[in-house]
Amino acid sequence: MARVRYGARTEAEITAARTANSALPDIWSTGVVAVWESDPDAVAAVLPPPLKPTGRPLVRANISKVELPGYPLGAGSVAVAAAHDGVEGWYPLVMPMTHERALIGGREVFGEPKKLGEVTVERDGLVVRASLARHGIAFVEVRGAVSGALPVPEPAQKTDFYFKFLPAVDGSGLEGDPVLVHCLRNEKVRKLEQITGDVVLRESMYDPVADLPVRRIVEITIGEKTSDQKGRVAERVSAQALLPYIHQRYDDPAQVLDGPPEGSAAASGGSA
Repeated sequence: MARVRYGARTEAEITAARTANSALPDIWSTGVVAVWESDPDAVAAVLPPPLKPTGRPLVRANISKVELPGYPLGAGSVAVAAAHDGVEGWYPLVMPMTHERALIGGREVFGEPKKLGEVTVERDGLVVRASLARHGIAFVEVRGAVSGALPVPEPAQKTDFYFKFLPAVDGSGLEGDPVLVHCLRNEKVRKLEQITGDVVLRESMYDPVADLPVRRIVEITIGEKTSDQKGRVAERVSAQALLPYIHQRYDDPAQVLDGPPEGSAAASGGSA
């Protein structure tokens, strides 16, 4: 019988696949990062326990083009500053990816809130535009011009927080207790430039980052970087405590009930 590829792999094949994955070369991306101070109450409101706000109500948009060999990828995230058990890092609310391959692994392994979307990074001379879009709405847009080179930072380890969980089969609650994941990234930068510009947030029912308004831009940069990542389970958390927040992960038609107050602005922005 010819080999059936959906059939069980041999131990040797499993080992070979694991070895190949662990020996990947550095993969460099070109990305725009915008950090702004937002409303403290809004930032605190999106953090599931046991995550807590940090000393500054920061929001970060990361918008990148990743040069995967033969498989270019657009990858982005919008995250808020958070702390857990003495560790400060970022809690991503949405992570648009342009390919399913990048989406599935991150969601299933780490609990990353990845969703298919459109990611744009454009540079024409000194002029830069980057955006994250889903459902036809560019809900985050960063616009500006390169205003100078910045010192290349030393390699650094950064932490993202994720909740890994599975909805219950019967549609009520979760299957077991979720876990809080600390995802550690060792980041190297080879080029970094400052951008003078602004951040525009547009109203989207499914990606309501406009609820995290731009009060003051801290920095906007464009750079070339690479990183690896590994995760660890920090603790098990209460399913009941996490349930009010799991809509962050999904495009739920019931979100029509979460619409913005009447008369609210459709977009917000700030200038450096």
